[in-house]
Amino acid sequence: MNDRELVIDVEGLTKSFGPKTVVKDLNIQVARGEIFGFLGPNGSGKTTFIRMLCGLLRPDSGSGVCLGYDILKESSRIKPLVGYMSQRFSLYEDLTVRENLDFMARIYKVKNRRKTVSACIERFGISGFSDQLAGSLSGGWKQRLALAACILHEPKLLLLDEPTAGVDPGARRDFWDQVHELASEGITALISTHYMDEAERCKRLGYIAYGDLLASGKAEDLIRNSGLSTWRVAGGDMSGLSKTLKPLPGVEQVVAFGNTLHISTRDTDRFQKTILPYKNGEHRWTRIDTSLEEVFIDLMRSTGNP
Repeated sequence: MNDRELVIDVEGLTKSFGPKTVVKDLNIQVARGEIFGFLGPNGSGKTTFIRMLCGLLRPDSGSGVCLGYDILKESSRIKPLVGYMSQRFSLYEDLTVRENLDFMARIYKVKNRRKTVSACIERFGISGFSDQLAGSLSGGWKQRLALAACILHEPKLLLLDEPTAGVDPGARRDFWDQVHELASEGITALISTHYMDEAERCKRLGYIAYGDLLASGKAEDLIRNSGLSTWRVAGGDMSGLSKTLKPLPGVEQVVAFGNTLHISTRDTDRFQKTILPYKNGEHRWTRIDTSLEEVFIDLMRSTGNP
């Protein structure tokens, strides 16, 4: 990756709160115009990392550059170039949509403020709610408003911390369409998420658990590098079959998916011999492509914290 294209380039980033190390020796690079998905369980360090990038927290050790500026020495120069969206709706619920955006435009000293606010309202399709109190909006419309507030000042980087939590699938899809449109304009986005379908819409991914970055790369590379082969099993007594298969040699994981089981292995020959007694008429076994979900479940299992 050409260094001149990097928007985020950090090495050895570490942060502790008291005796607990929340982010451990983290290395990440993100290129201009890239959508980088940041995945991991609650408490894994995603939010802490995002806050260190935009200068809201100071790392204990490590170094890095964000938008060409040193994250330790020049955080004040990074902040105006970043659009940050927190997990919770952080705008003023007792102000209207337009008043919120106008206030944010004043904070960022946006030129042609009124014109910019009106254009932003139009772009995000919220003109019908411009005079409505923000607190009365549904989750999806609050999300649109929050994203609009993020890009008013034309940032170069979006740091979006679980922005679609609690939002319906239609609103999530619209949100991602907007993020991809912004990326096509050269805006870089680092987005933390719990949703596998969202992860698949990112150019590259990083999976963090308990402060450690366990894997990073393109989705197809993560799947291939996992070494997992997966079967889907349908039939009767899935719960009983799951308990029987989990301890058997060659079986890496058994996960319930609806009315089926997804069973993964890294030793196909051994696995085939192990499951032979269970491949009877009662159960239907089908070889399927391993998905990101199987990969991330396996990564979580590897930490000893399933």
